[in-house]
Amino acid sequence: MEIELRETNDDDLAVFWEQLTHPELRRMAALTRKYHYDRGHFDAHWAKVRNDPAVTLRTVLADRVVVGHAAVFGPPREREVTYVIGPEHWGRGIATRALAELIRLEDTRPLHAGAVSDNAGSIRVLEKCGFVLTGRTRDYARARGEEVDVVLLTLH
Repeated sequence: MEIELRETNDDDLAVFWEQLTHPELRRMAALTRKYHYDRGHFDAHWAKVRNDPAVTLRTVLADRVVVGHAAVFGPPREREVTYVIGPEHWGRGIATRALAELIRLEDTRPLHAGAVSDNAGSIRVLEKCGFVLTGRTRDYARARGEEVDVVLLTLH
């Protein structure tokens, strides 16, 4: 399977919306925001993200099909990675390969990430890409309606 990261275009947003509103993806991500639930907030969020020169945003393609997105954001020393792969593509190594490519594009270190402690797949992706566990915290998971344990990881 060929994995590619490319600049995000307007047509990708429909796929991102479908993914971010998928119930299983929301449950696994857990730490959702307003833009996961409301199309107006979604459109405003993506307009802001796409126009922010400090954000490295890429659409993830698998065999030329849009399967998700990956990004790096935040100020130096606090840069954070995020990625979303549609649930129908989970378990195929796409997230690991996409994240590895994304961190090759980003020179800044350290890079940070967080995942709900029961999201073993995402934690495994981060560890395969060189992130190490650096802490734990608790946060409110809107998608689950409760506080959850979150693991914090760093790539030096």
